[in-house]
Amino acid sequence: MAKGIWNRSHYLDRMTLKELWIAYFQYPAILAYIALAAVSAGVWTLYPASPLETLAAAGSIVLAYPLVWYALHRWVLHSTWMFKVPALARTWKRIHFDHHQDPNRLEVLFGALHTTLPTIAAVTVPIGYAIGGTGGAAAAFAAGLLTTCVYEFVHCIQHLAYKPKWALVTEMKKRHMAHHFHDETGNFGITNYFWDRVLGTFYDRRERPEKSPNVFNLGYTPEVAERYPWVARLSGGVATGHPRKRDRVG
Repeated sequence: MAKGIWNRSHYLDRMTLKELWIAYFQYPAILAYIALAAVSAGVWTLYPASPLETLAAAGSIVLAYPLVWYALHRWVLHSTWMFKVPALARTWKRIHFDHHQDPNRLEVLFGALHTTLPTIAAVTVPIGYAIGGTGGAAAAFAAGLLTTCVYEFVHCIQHLAYKPKWALVTEMKKRHMAHHFHDETGNFGITNYFWDRVLGTFYDRRERPEKSPNVFNLGYTPEVAERYPWVARLSGGVATGHPRKRDRVG
């Protein structure tokens, strides 16, 4: 854990918007995204693409992100196969299980660099290179990094004890809170629920009166942990019940 503000846990349901801004811009992953976006801009100056190619490369990434985010969130982060593989159990725990175990714990809300950076590069660089060569790849990678920063901040706002002033963000927060505290099998979008609507996973809470029993454990129950124990061993067990009703440290 980094020194300074990040030497302790932070819980978004206890933080103000000002405290979030301060923590956000001191988090190592966010600083890394911004720094790498600046490096990408430097690469672009050495191997520039045309203005049209640059705009097309960056714009294509912004347009593709909702689908990429949806696919990763639904079929990777909410997978039931990763925790069954010992070599992947730690990764699955870090990239999403911990977040659902306690959705308001800030340090596990942010993606881990060893998983996010390869994913961002794999999505953005080939598209950008196909459009504008090295310069296009640099523009696309930078667009992916900065878009990730925006997504991460909106995600933070959705968990913050704060009522957004924009109706659009309020609606996003409503859907995401349902995903975390009512039924985890829908509303996979973070800033955009278009693909939820297209693929049939968009819902309003009144449409699903029964709360999912797995909303905090993603199906990794104590019974499942007996057969696939690796995540439970790393977590000190499988926490049950609403996170606000559990004891916290920090």
